[in-house]
Amino acid sequence: QVQLVESGGGLVQAGGSLRLSCAASGRAFSSRNMGWFRRAPGKEREFVAAITWNGSTTYYADSVKGRFTISRDNAKNTVYLQMNSLKSEDTAVYYCAADSSLAELRVGRNDYWGQGIQVTVSS
Repeated sequence: QVQLVESGGGLVQAGGSLRLSCAASGRAFSSRNMGWFRRAPGKEREFVAAITWNGSTTYYADSVKGRFTISRDNAKNTVYLQMNSLKSEDTAVYYCAADSSLAELRVGRNDYWGQGIQVTVSS
């Protein structure tokens, strides 16, 4: 069982940066693959980024590649999403996700979800 709580969202101007954090509690955090999804107004949920349990490999949606960076600190039970060069189309509710299976996580079939946090990019 894992509980996920996001923080760090808010309002930012286009071209600016934000860093989201996801604090996890529960057993075996270090064995969980972690990721971020987002849902924009009127849109379906979209995969954003993922990182393997040991941090050795990262994955990104093409729409954020080169602008966003996912990282994790297993000692702090926390995963981060650094978002740079933000665009208005990045406006969405961002959700932290976790699963023992990387394949399941990447398609949104993960076992655990955070409550979501709003990111709004003005232009």
